[in-house]
Amino acid sequence: MKCVILQPSYIPWRGYFHQIHKADVFVFYDDVAFDKDGWRNRNRIKTAGGTRWLTIPVTAEGGRQLHRTPINLVRTCQVPAWKTAHWKTLQHSYSKAPFFKRYMPMLEEFYQHDSPLLGEYLIQFTLAIAAELGIQHTQFRRSSELGAAGAKTDRLMNILKSVGATHYISGPSAKDYLEQPKFQEAGISLEYMTYGYPEYDQLHPPFDPKVSVLDLLFMTGPEAPRYIWGSEG
Repeated sequence: MKCVILQPSYIPWRGYFHQIHKADVFVFYDDVAFDKDGWRNRNRIKTAGGTRWLTIPVTAEGGRQLHRTPINLVRTCQVPAWKTAHWKTLQHSYSKAPFFKRYMPMLEEFYQHDSPLLGEYLIQFTLAIAAELGIQHTQFRRSSELGAAGAKTDRLMNILKSVGATHYISGPSAKDYLEQPKFQEAGISLEYMTYGYPEYDQLHPPFDPKVSVLDLLFMTGPEAPRYIWGSEG
């Protein structure tokens, strides 16, 4: 059984969904500490004025330090009205994209409803995008529901064992810190992703391969999977 474990992210890039597609079980790593300069609450889109960040304002309750707060306990700030701002920016930047209207109903839902918890919002948004990409076979879990103990590689191993994984798919940057012998000892094979995706037409050149997957959806519509996992099953 193939497994991927990744932190929830805001409108992730296509590589994130490639990992979801490759997994039999995808675990949202939602109870590790929030990383302030990561991809939890922000991502980039293409605009006529260049690449732009969309950032969700967040806070931690009870005097907690944000960088020590688990993702699933981080709260979104309702002021300023970031959902309205993000939606208007997307409309302004992509209204002329070939398939923008196709995804408007799904996007409007997520930019209108209440979203007090960051992790829950990110997970539900990601599930909706995965469905739009036609991903149906992957089972989704949350680390916060699995009760796996330990730290770093040991915790990953316990999560993998709890879902019955025999094969772990990781991003390439993890080569620097994963304790690979522990996978061998547990009989779990290890695979690192390689990213080499084809270009597609973007409204605002030059081409940027690492923007949110929304850019790809708006420009290629139902053909988007061909630009992510291609002819893979």
